[in-house]
Amino acid sequence: MTENRPLRKIIEETPPGNVIFRTDFPQYNAEFVGNVLAKLVEENVVVKLAQGIYYRPKMSRFGTIKPSVIQIAESIAKRDNAKILPVGETVLNELGLSTQVPMTYTFLTNGSGRTINLGTQSMVFKRGVPRNFAYQTILMAYLVQALRALGKDNVGETELVQIRKLIRKEPKQDKLRQDLMLVPVWMRKILSPIILKKDNETDPLDKS
Repeated sequence: MTENRPLRKIIEETPPGNVIFRTDFPQYNAEFVGNVLAKLVEENVVVKLAQGIYYRPKMSRFGTIKPSVIQIAESIAKRDNAKILPVGETVLNELGLSTQVPMTYTFLTNGSGRTINLGTQSMVFKRGVPRNFAYQTILMAYLVQALRALGKDNVGETELVQIRKLIRKEPKQDKLRQDLMLVPVWMRKILSPIILKKDNETDPLDKS
């Protein structure tokens, strides 16, 4: 049982690459947990990312490998038993539709809204309506937000080629087709020729 093991030992045995929260150890006094984590930060056993959020660093020959903002956000969502969905520049960057790295990463959530500062970057969680989380595939949920961020008049050939690549890699094609019926009409017109293409048909985006 973890109650009978020293907290320091538990944290030291946490696999590298994991995000750790001060609230992960309710069996210990909160002040005691904070003191142990502060000591482990001094010893470079863990890295403090934000108030109450730490990281068990992975190491490479180039030094410490830091977690991505997306990984931190997903860890927060898992802890809170919530869903999150990147939006705006965050989802465009995640899908390879933009090379611009956001300074503020924005997510819709069905959990609590909040802003978390991560040094020079920050994460903003905004309450989203249930329909944003109604898709069976993560890809469609992401594509809807990406197209919304681009706007229907700004979806050009470059964006379509990348969207086609993403759709072709999606293993749940049947569910993707079902999700297509839930998207706004203007997005459906863009996505339908790619998603509903039959095996013996030529993709309108193919150049070969």
